[in-house]
Amino acid sequence: MRKITAGRDVLGKFAPKFAQLNDDILFGEVWSRESELSARDRSLITVTALMAQGLTDTSFGHHLQMAKENGITRSEIAEILTHAAFYAGWPKAWAAFRMAKDIWADAENTDEKQLHQSSMVFPIGASNDGFAQYFSGQSYLAPVSTEQVKIFNVTFEPGCRNNWHIHEADKGGGQILICVAGRGYYQEWGKEPQELHPGDVVNIAPGVKHWHGAAPDSWFSHLAVEVPGENCRSQWCEPVSEEEYQKLKQGALL
Repeated sequence: MRKITAGRDVLGKFAPKFAQLNDDILFGEVWSRESELSARDRSLITVTALMAQGLTDTSFGHHLQMAKENGITRSEIAEILTHAAFYAGWPKAWAAFRMAKDIWADAENTDEKQLHQSSMVFPIGASNDGFAQYFSGQSYLAPVSTEQVKIFNVTFEPGCRNNWHIHEADKGGGQILICVAGRGYYQEWGKEPQELHPGDVVNIAPGVKHWHGAAPDSWFSHLAVEVPGENCRSQWCEPVSEEEYQKLKQGALL
């Protein structure tokens, strides 16, 4: 747990003993006893206790921020405050939610990303900035193998898909997709889209125009295996139109 100096920062000159007790005893000794109770669980208890007293002031905001830093997710804080509302009072919960909503404002997507990561053994990786121009939506790329056969874990946020494209080679080549998490789609030009789930494998021959990506309401990851060949390259074409893609959400096929 990070060192707390709030007492000395705010009250060091006015109430030095209180500041010392706050920083060294409360946060320095009590909060640091993580072998007895984790910092995450201490945050949960503290937030609930302060809410029950109606102390939704700046100190409550600091403890909410600390709870977030200690690993309490957006969905968890919402459930904690909802549960406590029945015991502490509805108006107190409303006041707490107003502050928590601001502190976890950027966390909805993070929670979903963490949940998706926990569903597979391969890393999500970094933002796929190098190929962003060929994707609609946010994707991520993690190298799994860069020797002998190149393998990358490609992750798509809900609604993300790549453009129509073709894998070309003078000899050999193509690509294999091995689905590892979430739900997605693969479609070849002129054919119906194929829904993909973990364990599904797609063999893509050279010269076949196709696209693949996430379902509108699900994260999706697949391993992209580059089949060895001579002078392998990709020809990127037009994006999958929004009209075509939205048919998936409605349960219709393209």
